[in-house]
Amino acid sequence: MTKYVIQGGAPLYGEVEISGAKNAAVAIIPAALLVDGVCRIENLPQISDVTLILNILQSIGAEVRAVNRTTVDIDCTHVRNTMVPDDLARKLRGSYYLIGALLGRFGAAEVPPPGGCDFGGRPIDQHIKGFVAMGADIDVQGGYIHAGAKGGRLTGASIYMDMVSVGATINIMLAATRATGMTIIENAAKEPHVVDLANFLNSMGADIMGAGTDVIKIRGVDKLAGGCYSIIPDQIEAGTYMAAVAACGGEVLIKNVIPKHLECITAKLLEMGAEVEEKDDAILVRRTGTLYRTNVKTMPYPGFPTDMQPQIAVILCMAQGTSVLTEGVWDNRYRYVDEFRRMGAQIQVDGKIAIIEGVPKLTGARVQACDLRAGAAMVIAGLAAQGTSEIECVYHIERGYEDIVRKLSGLGGDIRVVVTPDDSIQQTHVG
Repeated sequence: MTKYVIQGGAPLYGEVEISGAKNAAVAIIPAALLVDGVCRIENLPQISDVTLILNILQSIGAEVRAVNRTTVDIDCTHVRNTMVPDDLARKLRGSYYLIGALLGRFGAAEVPPPGGCDFGGRPIDQHIKGFVAMGADIDVQGGYIHAGAKGGRLTGASIYMDMVSVGATINIMLAATRATGMTIIENAAKEPHVVDLANFLNSMGADIMGAGTDVIKIRGVDKLAGGCYSIIPDQIEAGTYMAAVAACGGEVLIKNVIPKHLECITAKLLEMGAEVEEKDDAILVRRTGTLYRTNVKTMPYPGFPTDMQPQIAVILCMAQGTSVLTEGVWDNRYRYVDEFRRMGAQIQVDGKIAIIEGVPKLTGARVQACDLRAGAAMVIAGLAAQGTSEIECVYHIERGYEDIVRKLSGLGGDIRVVVTPDDSIQQTHVG
């Protein structure tokens, strides 16, 4: 068992470099299936989710070659297999993007239901609605989602999303890229990684317009050629380090970011008493004084991201006064609250609303990372708390954060990795 041991209470100082965006990478890598030729993808984060999706592509016949630690060449020219291995796909939420990519390329796909973090139901009804509108038959048998296009190729359609869904927007874009005719997605998600996927596909020869707005138009093409593309910086990783500075105090220059993507996070930190200075491709975060209460509601982009909800909760736990945190995306994203309470936090949850009463300090404790972003929040809480914390089940954290221990250590955080023999923690933990 691997855990992080943190001695908290020290401010953070220095510089940190942000890696490529996890959420963009796990969409762009499956998109390589649509390309005839070699895709060179740069600025990939070194995280377990990226390794998993690359392994899935290799398992169905793609050639994957590492150029350096952040760059890979992917050649899907000779892929013919449309069945994705169950044991790999169930570890990864983004595995459902393989349905859209395989449908778009071959007119058929057999993919297990997605895995990843468990914080509420993740229905893919909006994905299926889009596929069906484009002429696909969908069936679930033997633990697999079976999708097949009538006539072997999807046909463009007008699709109105009943709710804003990043996953469904991306999956329909993938399926429509090589369909016949025009596909129009209305009420589309506008997240930065949706735009990044569209830019990747367009650079390979796709015809996608409107990404970043709520109406995306995809004119299907017969073929995509190879090329080179660099993934955007990770908005959520950058926001996590911003939250760490606000919680712990200090001053950190966060490099390799797109400040506009962080405006929703910056606004809340400013309300709470932190100082934030935007630069061309960096952001300076400083906090020396008191933290103040505020209210936060997570929403689709450009609103406050749900993937930053646990991290902002740490700061609210230490702010003066009573804050209200409302989860506007998922049904069950407060599973981490009991872990925070072990550290002295005062949080009451009612459905999607958490009432957080600020406390003078958090105290180190033994806690578990119950999902990716909650795990990152546990690390922030440990760094800000007085005393020693032990974070268990850190494999969740390593799904989405590259070198988090090294990066935080470089800022003066007292955090180290400890490996011990397996015990009952691994067997009893659910998540």
